[in-house]
Amino acid sequence: MTGIGVETVEAWGAKQAKITVNYRFSPQNEHARLVLKQSYNAGHFVRIPLEPKTVGDHIRRKRLSLKLVQTQVAERVGVGKSSLYNWESNAKQPEVRYMPAIIKFLGYNPLPPANTWAERLIRRRISLGLTQEESARQIRVDPGTLAHWERGEREPTGSLLKHAQQFLNVGDNLEVTRRAG
Repeated sequence: MTGIGVETVEAWGAKQAKITVNYRFSPQNEHARLVLKQSYNAGHFVRIPLEPKTVGDHIRRKRLSLKLVQTQVAERVGVGKSSLYNWESNAKQPEVRYMPAIIKFLGYNPLPPANTWAERLIRRRISLGLTQEESARQIRVDPGTLAHWERGEREPTGSLLKHAQQFLNVGDNLEVTRRAG
């Protein structure tokens, strides 16, 4: 009834320990009036993110499911082990330039879905690992114009709309909804 239990649980292909402690709040020779059960996870955070919220969470889950060590993933992505550790612990976010390699490693894009023009432009730029200036050059607009688009202050029109759609790899049949303004 009282004591410590340890079991192995598996999530995303990696095993981790689940520790359960039953506390007894009565003298040994008396019937237990109150026994509290408490479960603990190893460490101060869930080892395998079941619902990843950050890019680091996605990387950690994929790495553990593939049974790789951080050094192996760091080599694939082109960074040092300390960078990968910082991403996985959510101490830092990856620089934009590493996103293409991260997406390739994961096999999917971990960035949240984009709905507005601003979100779509930012998501595409980050997914390609480009700075705002590099993206503006590809779209053939001034960096300041792209900055306005990305902040949601303006949306592309006319010939710039066509260039922006090409940058997003969107077909010409896309229906663009504009804000009244």
